[in-house]
This record gives sequence, C-alpha cells and structure tokens, in this order.
Amino acid sequence: MNRRAMTYLRPAPFRTLAAFTALALGLGLAACNAQPGERPPLEGASIGGPFTLMDKAGKTVTWDQFKGRWRLVYFGYTYCPDACPLDMQALMAGFAGFAKAHPDLAAKVQPIFITIDPVRDTPQVVGQWTAAFSPRLLGLTGTPDQVAKAAKAFAVYYKKGEALPGGGYLMDHSRTAFLMDPDGKPIAMLLPVEQGADPREAIAAELAKWVK
Repeated sequence: MNRRAMTYLRPAPFRTLAAFTALALGLGLAACNAQPGERPPLEGASIGGPFTLMDKAGKTVTWDQFKGRWRLVYFGYTYCPDACPLDMQALMAGFAGFAKAHPDLAAKVQPIFITIDPVRDTPQVVGQWTAAFSPRLLGLTGTPDQVAKAAKAFAVYYKKGEALPGGGYLMDHSRTAFLMDPDGKPIAMLLPVEQGADPREAIAAELAKWVK
C-alpha cells in the first residue's frame, strides 16, 4: 500500500451511522449549496470515460449505462487491510447522511467501487465486500485489461506489490473518490478531505453542495 497516500485520512472518532446522520441533519446540509457562479473544482479535467466491467452476478456493466445519474467512483481492492475499508466506510457513511437529508437527490446518485485487483476480486468476492458497506454500493470487476482501461480513464494509479512472507500481496494504488455529473463529467474529489476534518461530514457536505 502507498504509505504516503495513506496519510491524508485518519480514523475519525467512532460514532454510529444513526448518530452521524443526526449530526449531518443538524448541520443543515442544504445550506452547503454551491454559490452562484462557483465552478466545480474538477471542471474540464480529463477524468472519466468509457469502460466495460461486470457486476456481482457477472453481468456486463458499461459506463454509458449510468448516463443521467450522478456517480461516486472509487478504485480499490477487497484484500486491502486498511485504506480501502476505511475509505469506503467514510464514503458510504457520508452518503447515508446526505441521503437522509436529501432522499430525492440521493436517489440520483450511484456509488461505484471498482477493483484494481481483478485476479482475486471475482464478481462474488466484490459483491460480498461491497454489500458490507451499503446495499446501494455497486461493486465492479473485470478482466485485467478491462480494469486497466477503466483505471486509465480515471487517471488512477495501481501496481501489484511484492509477495508477503505469509503469502498473498498488497496493491499499491492512489486513493481518491470522484463525484461525476449525469453526463459523466468530473465535478469534485470527495477524498481526500481537508486535514483535520471528519471525512463523513465533509463528504456529506460536498454531495449536498453539488448534487442537484
């Protein structure tokens, strides 16, 4: 795992999802809308593009199938011992808080997890792993070539690490989550968050700011 990439997000103080949701509502997420004339931070960036992958049932899924929906995209792998589970917990907790405050808007958003370790992350493995975080989270895998094409489209770095003494291996990879608009254009990064901020609160607020 890229240790430098792991420094930006530290475990937030423990709280239940219900407690976080109540806090998010108390903060008034609706008040975090983008200001008139404010441009998305990733506007014009070359991030995102066509891909063909498969879901937990082995069914083909393409990028174009999500046209008309906002998309929250994260690349990682299920055997990740720390960073990916931490990120997904924060992302889906933040999304849950946003969904509680804005159910109609949240219904327009599709959270997507794409593995960068397709050799081990079979459709079944990815499906079971993503289900542990949220039934709304769609897990995708594919052939090594398909995954490489998807990662390249999103400017995501990944590389297989050296074998571990006890067997297996880690994957070195970049860590970020992209918010894409209904046309598939990049809007903002939901991870990393500002140092010192609670990632769950920051993610919920960022979603409330841009999704409309």
